[in-house]
Amino acid sequence: MSDYNPVLHAPSGANKKPKRVGRGSSSGHGSTAGRGNKGQQSRSGKRLPYVGFEGGQMPLYRRIARRGFSNMRFKDDVAYFNISELEAKFSDGDTVDRTTLVEKKLLSSKNGAAIKVLGNGDITKKLVIKVDKISKSAKEKIEKAGGSVDAVAGVSRKERNAAYAKARDEKKAKAEKKNEEKKK
Repeated sequence: MSDYNPVLHAPSGANKKPKRVGRGSSSGHGSTAGRGNKGQQSRSGKRLPYVGFEGGQMPLYRRIARRGFSNMRFKDDVAYFNISELEAKFSDGDTVDRTTLVEKKLLSSKNGAAIKVLGNGDITKKLVIKVDKISKSAKEKIEKAGGSVDAVAGVSRKERNAAYAKARDEKKAKAEKKNEEKKK
């Protein structure tokens, strides 16, 4: 232990000095400094203008015709959950909504997607479901088990429109109440 040396260093030959180019013709790397004569690669700065550049030839992404239409921009972002998942993670009498799904680590807190419950699996627990959308079979199974469902977008268009109208009326009443308070 007496000849222990705590100074760390790299093994010999590991650290090499960088090649100094453009330092006169006698160095062997003078004049053009190994870049050849003229041209784009010999210049300083960016080597290529952009990704997909083909030397002035019309690039592939511009040669191919842009055809068709995609609805991808208008796609609704939805997080799906089966009732079998809810049965496994929640206990009897629990409320299933965005906050509880985040607490149970079934949904990321950063995920702003709409939540839809699907009817795959069986459920025996009485759960209170408060989500954006629910399938018809899931609603039937949850209500059969004794739970309740409060979905903004329900089973049918009629129910969905009623839910939206109710939410709109509540929002309007809240705004009117706020205006009255401001006038006082």
